[in-house]
Amino acid sequence: MTYKETLDFLYSQLPAYHRIGKAAYKNDLKNTKYLDEYFGSPHRKYRTIHIAGTNGKGSVSHITASMLQEAGYKTGLYTSPHLRDFRERIRVDGEMIPENEVIAFVDNHRDLLEELSPSFFEMSVAMAFDYFERCRVDIAVIEVGLGGRLDSTNIISPVLSVITNIGHDHMDLLGDTLEKVASEKAGIIKHGIPVVIGETHEETKDVFIEKANAEHAEIFFADRNYSCILGDMDMTGQGRKFEICETGKPVIFHGLTPLEGDYQKANLQTMAQVYTCLRRSFRIDEEDFINGIRNVVKNTGLQGRWQILRREPLVICDTGHNLEGLKYVIKQVSDLPAGTRHFVLGFVSDKDIASVLPLFPEDAVYYFTKAKVPRAMDEKKLKDAACKFGLAGECYATVTEAYEAAVKNAKPIDTVFIGGSTFVVAEVI
Repeated sequence: MTYKETLDFLYSQLPAYHRIGKAAYKNDLKNTKYLDEYFGSPHRKYRTIHIAGTNGKGSVSHITASMLQEAGYKTGLYTSPHLRDFRERIRVDGEMIPENEVIAFVDNHRDLLEELSPSFFEMSVAMAFDYFERCRVDIAVIEVGLGGRLDSTNIISPVLSVITNIGHDHMDLLGDTLEKVASEKAGIIKHGIPVVIGETHEETKDVFIEKANAEHAEIFFADRNYSCILGDMDMTGQGRKFEICETGKPVIFHGLTPLEGDYQKANLQTMAQVYTCLRRSFRIDEEDFINGIRNVVKNTGLQGRWQILRREPLVICDTGHNLEGLKYVIKQVSDLPAGTRHFVLGFVSDKDIASVLPLFPEDAVYYFTKAKVPRAMDEKKLKDAACKFGLAGECYATVTEAYEAAVKNAKPIDTVFIGGSTFVVAEVI
């Protein structure tokens, strides 16, 4: 098979959450454990770091991998979903898994895949773990897909667990309260393994403390131990300045980050705690930490986080798609000293848009559209819903048409923002 034929087979044979949503979710680890045994438990051959959370887990995963690469470790990185190419999910030292490896995996194990019919995510986890072993990585950074307790990645015994934060996302699957969501994510806390919690919230902190105590796991709340200050947004492409302080002490880290979203403040605080914990087990110094942050895009290929695509007009895209993520992003867009704001906007059909549409400014121009995935919300339905919140604009059948119209209509001093759904961002990038 060709690479395209291989992907066509995977998408047609295996239910993929990023394409069809809830129907692809598996609420047990039966298939994952079977695949793990079939491949000889490859994840036991290298050390791992496990990272969960509603928002920020992608950025923290990439920065952690970048830091380890700067320290000279051969580093695997597993993340999801991908933006343009499936291979983005599986990287070693920043290089995507080769196409021939993906083809060979499916060719060699096609009978098993057809018989077992794992989810797309279960299959991709098995592929990643197997590939990392064959590449002889020193360590792999593993991002949780959804939740934690029943996520396919949750068979590893990491050296460190990280939960960035808890927010209102996937509550139809993980629970209808923040405490229930936190309980699912706390499922990655393992016996005797230290855990970093990125953000402290009154509704959820006791959930993590109780789970950590039950597992005799040392627990660190990053925002209680570290604080981060971000400088003004950089328009030169050099990066945004940051300073990190340990609570009650002077600045201990400072540098530049190419990830310029305001929400990265919380992620950098989390990373300071991750760095401190990992120094116990790895040869990592302050320079590796600072360079890991500064070179994360170059080292790991991270995209879609407050990514500036052009300058005149200023065009920005961001994959933030839930209440907490969009709140930060939209405020940052609104604070920009620019002219008219143009929003290229699309969502998935199972998104509770009534909770996020009030965040968007009424004094902006909207280009309602849908991505080329089965889950995409019809652009006319989105426009009707947005009108109820005072958001005015036109419908466009494709993301490309919406984006081109926004750039054409925007003056050099204007801002164009693309977002709402990861899939909308993916098509523009």
